[in-house]
Amino acid sequence: MTIRTLLDQSVARYPERTALRYRRNGEWVSRTYQDFALGVNQMAECFGRLGLTPGDNRVAIILENGPEWMETYLAVTGVGAQVVPLDPKLRQEEVKYILGHSEVMMVVTDARHMRHLLPDILPELPGVRHVVVTGGTESETPPIAGRPCHQYEQLRRQIAGTPLTFYAAHVPTSQDVASIIYTSGTTGKPKGAMLTHNNFCSDADDSLTRMDRIVTADDDFFIVLPLFHSFSFLTNFVLPILCASGMFFADSLKTVADDMQTLRPSIAMVVPLLVEKMLEKVEEKINASRLTRFLMWIGLGKLVGKGVQKKFGGRLRLFIVGGAPCPAHVLHGFTRLGITAVEGYGLTECSPVVSVNPIFAPRVGTVGKIVANNDARIAGPNAQGVGELQIRGPIVMKGYLNNPEATREVFDGDWLKTGDLATIDADGFITICGRKKALIVNREGKNIYPEEVENEIARHPFIGDVVVLGYTTGGVPGERVGGIIAPNMDAITAAHQGQEPAWEEVERLVRDAVAAQCKALADYKHLRKILIQREPLERTSIQKIRRVTYQGSLDE
Repeated sequence: MTIRTLLDQSVARYPERTALRYRRNGEWVSRTYQDFALGVNQMAECFGRLGLTPGDNRVAIILENGPEWMETYLAVTGVGAQVVPLDPKLRQEEVKYILGHSEVMMVVTDARHMRHLLPDILPELPGVRHVVVTGGTESETPPIAGRPCHQYEQLRRQIAGTPLTFYAAHVPTSQDVASIIYTSGTTGKPKGAMLTHNNFCSDADDSLTRMDRIVTADDDFFIVLPLFHSFSFLTNFVLPILCASGMFFADSLKTVADDMQTLRPSIAMVVPLLVEKMLEKVEEKINASRLTRFLMWIGLGKLVGKGVQKKFGGRLRLFIVGGAPCPAHVLHGFTRLGITAVEGYGLTECSPVVSVNPIFAPRVGTVGKIVANNDARIAGPNAQGVGELQIRGPIVMKGYLNNPEATREVFDGDWLKTGDLATIDADGFITICGRKKALIVNREGKNIYPEEVENEIARHPFIGDVVVLGYTTGGVPGERVGGIIAPNMDAITAAHQGQEPAWEEVERLVRDAVAAQCKALADYKHLRKILIQREPLERTSIQKIRRVTYQGSLDE
């Protein structure tokens, strides 16, 4: 089974079913599965004429959500080549490293990134042979560093009326790598998880089984999470294609409420921060009415929920929450209103969904049961049954690209070590208790390795010691990024003609230094809270900062 196979099957079964809805030039556009597949075929032909071949040829996608993202992905992987999806918000140095490490031959991006990102990094990336630009002008785009730039729609027009042979001639196998998804690395260098067609197809089908196979061709998914994120990719792209469901794009985060009323989705995949904000707005309106407060108090929340449903378009019946821990009150809050909300858990190296709660018998406080046809175990449990969660099965990645050492470190035989501490009860429900590794997961579900941020900040001469930590506010799950820093007083004093400045000035200099260093990192990796202390940070006997000493010290 491949992702292309899933698309082919859905097209054969429901050619006229609406596959995509998205806003373009102020108007909502709909495309059927048949039209969608034709677009994929056309772009595969275009890419083939630019030199794309099956195997280790790789194409980077640096795009916001939209039909071009999906078309490009399916056109590339559908012929047996590989996609490297990137967060459009990554900074130049991060993008340059990933493009170079993955040896991509083509970049598909938008006009903004083409103008402001690529000119500075392409001169150092000789392997990139072509740039394809979406949303640009009709005029010809000049080359960048000698590399030709092609307009996406212009490429499509160039093949109009010619036979489409490339897509038909090249078919991937289930074990071919489809995506190389880069995760932040503990050494400051991202690692590229190699995920196969079988990884994704198995995860989608096995997750659906665990979800009581509740998703059908009658469902429409509301896509607000970015597709480069592995959770959104599987649940908003692979899963709907498997079920021949609709994939409807939010126009923007600011228009979510209006878009839901227009698109009338039945299912939404969300991170905790988004669904929490939704519930807050719902509760504000409920609390503003004495009648609705009374109805909720006497247990008629589902009656109130009918009005809430109208705000979401009238069809919404299911939230699947993933990417980060979700507060229990959010899950309970929507369920009381008649909208099922269940939590799952995953990590990129597992395609990414590891577990999900059964739709008809969820257990709030857990992340559900491992997806069907895979195994989970607790390694080295303590007296309370807490140990490292490890996973084995078809959802587990092939390994890290060009990084055998990191691949060896993350596997115990054929068991993938998640780095998360958990328990598994007698019924198979998994409860995440904490992290064995120092990974920070923010409220949007993004992963931040503290060492990567520490390495960048520590380069500034005014920084003596730095430890980066996740912290919580008000006991709400999901972390923010903070840091504890000891200044390098010798460097600061030397910069002030040998005179040690007042402590207030030292603090200002350190904060400015942190801000300057963080410019090289994506915004979500920036420190939101900084504690500056006079004395050096505590270290181990081998001079590593004793991170455990400071865990929880920034929590509010």
